[in-house]
Amino acid sequence: MDESALKIKKVHHVEFYVGNAKQADYYYRQAFGFGRIAYAGLETGWRDRASYALAQGKAMVVMTSPLMPDGEVGEHIKRHGDGVRDIVLEVEDAEAAFELAVSRGAEPAAEPREIKDGHGAIKRSTVKVYGDTLHSFISLGSYRGPFLPGFTESKEPGRGAGLLALDHYVANVTLGEMRKWEEWYVRVLGLERFMTFEDKDISTEFTALNSVVMANGSKSLKFPINEPAPGRRKSQVEEYNDFYRSPGVQHIALLTADIIRTVSQLRANGVEFLRVPDAYYHALPERVGEITEAIGTLKDLGILVDKDDQGYLLQIFTRPVEDRPTLFFEIIQRKGCQGFGKGNFKALFEAIEREQDRRGNLV
Repeated sequence: MDESALKIKKVHHVEFYVGNAKQADYYYRQAFGFGRIAYAGLETGWRDRASYALAQGKAMVVMTSPLMPDGEVGEHIKRHGDGVRDIVLEVEDAEAAFELAVSRGAEPAAEPREIKDGHGAIKRSTVKVYGDTLHSFISLGSYRGPFLPGFTESKEPGRGAGLLALDHYVANVTLGEMRKWEEWYVRVLGLERFMTFEDKDISTEFTALNSVVMANGSKSLKFPINEPAPGRRKSQVEEYNDFYRSPGVQHIALLTADIIRTVSQLRANGVEFLRVPDAYYHALPERVGEITEAIGTLKDLGILVDKDDQGYLLQIFTRPVEDRPTLFFEIIQRKGCQGFGKGNFKALFEAIEREQDRRGNLV
């Protein structure tokens, strides 16, 4: 199948359900550098929730909280804590995309409907994916509002960190479900398998996992899916699933054109990152060859490097941004390489295991 049948243009935004959207708005502006562009809540006629729309470069996220403890948003937070609820796909026609997705076996979550305000109208529909995660389809038509209907313009700057766009979105699913969701993305969205990583590729002394990357033809949409593999201890995927209480989005990668500048700013803003042993950097020149960046600078910041036959990439991973060891972020710069850091997997997952051990979850 071909994703062009659904006429997917891009990921429009990612919506998070959080316990306190006002505080999350402040955190993501001050720590990650997003700027607020719009707000919806009681003042705009919403009676059950409040949402803050944030943007940096082409990356857009929405932080949503319930105004009462019951209802969809409150129940989601009660079960999962803060996390990703909806990866929203912009399409040419949200009604046609929904009908095609459902005909291909997607489970509907919200029927197509028109949503409008004084700036125009959009169409929106929604299907279910892994756990309690959703994919909404939206078609904007000629809508000219600050974000989406129901939102009013609300501009508050962030510190800025040079982030350009959302790069990829990693799902953690339970043992035996990776192939099920791989087949779902092929059958329903028309994506294809881009890369596969088996437990021998992603393993340490104690844990292992399997992963497959789903993508469209242009690689503008990339959805890795992880599942645990048998190991001596509880893997990071199992830890996530235990604390999130279901499959869900483990991390989101944010693209930058200058990772040294971005990570330096994020560290100054208080963002905490994983660290790998110094020995990683001793072996780096032999493993990746010539790169532009100074190894000492990368070591000081904790940035990892990997390569493929197209070039190389630089990446780093935050610690979980919630008290539950669930959601975290990746910062990535691509210099030709379209991979996901296979050469860094062992060092990265050993770093994650050290964090698990500190939490008492590497059992």
